[in-house]
Amino acid sequence: MRDGPVTLCLAGDVMLGRGVDQVLPHAGDPTLAEGYLRDARRYVELAEAAHGPVPRPAGFAWPWGDALEVLRSAAPDAWVLNLETGVTRSGDFAPGKAVHYRMHPDNLPCLAAARPDVCVLANNHVLDFGRRGLEETLAVLAGAGFRTAGAGHDAREAFRPAAVPLEGGGRVLVHSFGMPTSGIPPDWAATAERSGVAFVGATSPGAAVAVAARVRAAKRPGDLSVASVHWGSNWGYGVPRDQIRFAHALVDGGVDLVHGHSSHHPRAPELYRGKLITYGCGDLVDDYEGITGFEAYRDDLRLLWFPTLDRATGTLRGLRVVPLRARRMRLERAPAEDRRWLAGLLGRIARGGLGAPVTGGPDDSLVFGQLCDPKALLEIH
Repeated sequence: MRDGPVTLCLAGDVMLGRGVDQVLPHAGDPTLAEGYLRDARRYVELAEAAHGPVPRPAGFAWPWGDALEVLRSAAPDAWVLNLETGVTRSGDFAPGKAVHYRMHPDNLPCLAAARPDVCVLANNHVLDFGRRGLEETLAVLAGAGFRTAGAGHDAREAFRPAAVPLEGGGRVLVHSFGMPTSGIPPDWAATAERSGVAFVGATSPGAAVAVAARVRAAKRPGDLSVASVHWGSNWGYGVPRDQIRFAHALVDGGVDLVHGHSSHHPRAPELYRGKLITYGCGDLVDDYEGITGFEAYRDDLRLLWFPTLDRATGTLRGLRVVPLRARRMRLERAPAEDRRWLAGLLGRIARGGLGAPVTGGPDDSLVFGQLCDPKALLEIH
């Protein structure tokens, strides 16, 4: 067993459906069942009005842009993202939902261009096109060789972790589950007789104990465990007290890293008992570029998170983030002024121990020293 550190790459929400699907070579049916827009191509037009023309069709790698070079140069041991899109031709729009995401299965090479090691699926969009859409999504991803966690044909499969082997022995085990605070309907939960997502209904002590027990049952000597959780609101920097307690309980129960997502912009990271908790990684790929109303949060700025863990203990040895910017439905390197803005933001929201991260790391990254005190998270609104 090798003793060297393990570096992960983590991302928040990757939404390859709707407008993104429409610029890819095999655009699906653009029909939407939204109150806001009824044609997915309108989201492309909004992005073009904001920043200029988007190729149609664009290449499969187009949405990732400069992120691909960042990933190649970083060469993480495991690369994990939240795939918040059904990969399906299904027209079964889930009732009672304002937004639906689907990508045509023939556009799957777009996902393959980024080569993620694990796609977590326990989120509030994977069943946007019903259980028929989920069945196709699972089949298409499995057929293309993608590791997934967080959704399945039954609860046992949905809660089963994805395992990424590490060079020299051991694995990164990624457990994925979603919570109702992110908008997951309770009837999307997988059961012994029904497909669905790995659903955890509350941030209660008992729920945390149950999740941690699953993690310990799957873990072998040499493994590192990641709990990837879709939770919380879309906007705002505050972290609810119950989420902090829940995340702490997961670490107390044996989780090495908590990978939180759902918010459209980054929330504060925390170091607890030497382990990293990200309460919200922010979006990475989506079609929000031309949508107005939340400009103060700068959701056009996206992050790739690169934590380095001690292989033997799972403790955090280093953390850097690479800022990117969405323009013309493509990720590009964030300019210096935006990197400085993000450094200031992360320093402010993580006050109480972190301070502003240092700029100028590899790939124009921001490099953290210490991470924030959990009490500081409660003071931010």
